[in-house]
Amino acid sequence: MRPSDRRHGHATGRGPLQDAPMPDAASPLLRVALVEDDIAFQNSFAAAVRNSTDMQLIGMAHNVAQARRMLAGDPLDVLVVDLGLPDGSGIDVIRAAHASWPDCGIMVSTTFADEKHVIASIEAGAAGYLLKDSSAEKIADEIRALHAGGSPISPRIARQILLRFRPAEQAPQVPTAAALATATPIASPLSPREREALELITKGFSYDEIAELMLVSRNTVMTFVRRIYQKLEVTSKAEAIFEARNHGIL
Repeated sequence: MRPSDRRHGHATGRGPLQDAPMPDAASPLLRVALVEDDIAFQNSFAAAVRNSTDMQLIGMAHNVAQARRMLAGDPLDVLVVDLGLPDGSGIDVIRAAHASWPDCGIMVSTTFADEKHVIASIEAGAAGYLLKDSSAEKIADEIRALHAGGSPISPRIARQILLRFRPAEQAPQVPTAAALATATPIASPLSPREREALELITKGFSYDEIAELMLVSRNTVMTFVRRIYQKLEVTSKAEAIFEARNHGIL
């Protein structure tokens, strides 16, 4: 194993990936790393890369601090970054990676679909922006596309960027007070506290931080999360955020 591989394995707090395939002299493997704190996504991403014959997972960082240590090593081919990290924003990682590894393709994989995060990520140096409603297996294909010179972007994000450059349309007529009074509100299956917890999750706060902000225990936050999953019929944070936005709850 090359010294750079050992260095990256140390930076992530994990040992070398023993089962990663060795590069072929005629066709070197794409050297890939992930910055992500969600364990489930880490595992599915690692499995997808290991099952790909043309790429090698060099390491994984769980937060901004570990990512910065990773950037002190040899440049990689592709870096996939989540934006909501426990100790800061993935945008800072993108900016630092773009400066340290100018030839590395950087791709966002996140739940944040708002214009602020999209534009900030692109300006920081990201060449791709995927929402986590895509499977980790599909991201393997997007990694190849990114390395080949493409810019993989989720359809919802692409539409948002295109709409940004459209001429401004005439603002819709503001409804009258009488119309608002007779309008049927959209019912939310979540309680106010559950919705508050989900909004904080969407902003990237950890469960401990949410407990502190909501002035409740961590166990109470976990109870909110379980109820949110049950009511929205989902099994992960990414799915909960996607469904909540899709149904106008957030």
